[in-house]
Amino acid sequence: MGCSSCSTGKDGQPRGCKNNGTCGTDGCNKLTVFDWLSNMSLPNGQKPFDCVEVRFKNSRKEFFRNTENLSLSIGDVVATQAKSGHDVGIVTLTGELVKVQMKKKKTSYEDKDLPKIYRKASQRDIDIWQKCRDKEQEIQKRSREIAIALKLEMKLSDVEFQGDGSKATFYYTAEDRVDFRQLIKDMAKAFSIRIEMRQIGYRQEAQRLGGIGSCGRELCCSTWLTDFRSVSTASARYQQLALNPQKLAGQCGKLKCCLNYELDMYLDALKNFPPQDAKLQTEKGVAFCQKSDIFKEMLWFSYKNDPANWHALHKDQVLEILELNKLNKKVASLEGYVVETISEEKLVFENVVGQDSLNRFDKPKNKKRNNKRKNNKRRSKNRNTTAKNG
Repeated sequence: MGCSSCSTGKDGQPRGCKNNGTCGTDGCNKLTVFDWLSNMSLPNGQKPFDCVEVRFKNSRKEFFRNTENLSLSIGDVVATQAKSGHDVGIVTLTGELVKVQMKKKKTSYEDKDLPKIYRKASQRDIDIWQKCRDKEQEIQKRSREIAIALKLEMKLSDVEFQGDGSKATFYYTAEDRVDFRQLIKDMAKAFSIRIEMRQIGYRQEAQRLGGIGSCGRELCCSTWLTDFRSVSTASARYQQLALNPQKLAGQCGKLKCCLNYELDMYLDALKNFPPQDAKLQTEKGVAFCQKSDIFKEMLWFSYKNDPANWHALHKDQVLEILELNKLNKKVASLEGYVVETISEEKLVFENVVGQDSLNRFDKPKNKKRNNKRKNNKRRSKNRNTTAKNG
């Protein structure tokens, strides 16, 4: 999603705001919320909601109180209250929808300690802010070199400057607890700023940095996903996916969040489905479930003594046989219910790459030309042998 001022140039960078996707109009930012109440006026006598949502670098968003009754709209650059000094951010949401977002994030709008908005950012504030943003890449590189020199087992993934340039927050990931007291001293001496270290998880790291998933789209966590629900391997088992960690893991190294998207539908379908460990008692022998297809409502069974031959049965047929087994009744065989029989001998594997060989793209060799060359060589050899004998 892009704004009108951020059309892509030849080098892949935005031509308008030149902010690499973090423009002032908030049209191509991460976690953008559409204000569908923007064109509606408030009832007579009702004051607008005095809290606004402000976005900082990447996906960090916070709520601030507009105590000065400033006329703010989406995309305005404002100077906000910080623990020390001030910060600079972009307004992403105003009006009644902010109340909904605060309720969703479990933030009370009646809290008196809610930080304030000082003013709309002046040109001087914006110049200092942009200057600090330009230094982040070089400082991140230098801080990594210091961490490597101290032999700390941590990864500094991102740096965020405060709007006034007085403080920098370093986000890092680590497997174990890290003693970074010496690191803070060395970085404070090298950069002459106050340092704050903040440890984040691997999913939060992917959310901040962004990227392209295996589906070809931007990562869900960096575009619209705001909560990280736990994902377990049971989600893959319910959906009958191969437990391959290379395919199931995302860029963060954890299981993909999208495994939970269709899980509820599978669980609803499995409520009326026979269990995977169901055993069918027949006079011909016991049959075990080898495979199931929830969408087609089909199950494949094979006899214990003949596991190579699979018999496809409908879900209702399997439930009928199970009910008979509960009454201590056995069916004659699965062949009387079978929809389709699959045998290993009848399986035919096709060439999915192409019906030709792997060198089908090579240029065909000219057989006639090769035969002429061979005949010429033979004739020249015969002439040389006759000349020597003569």
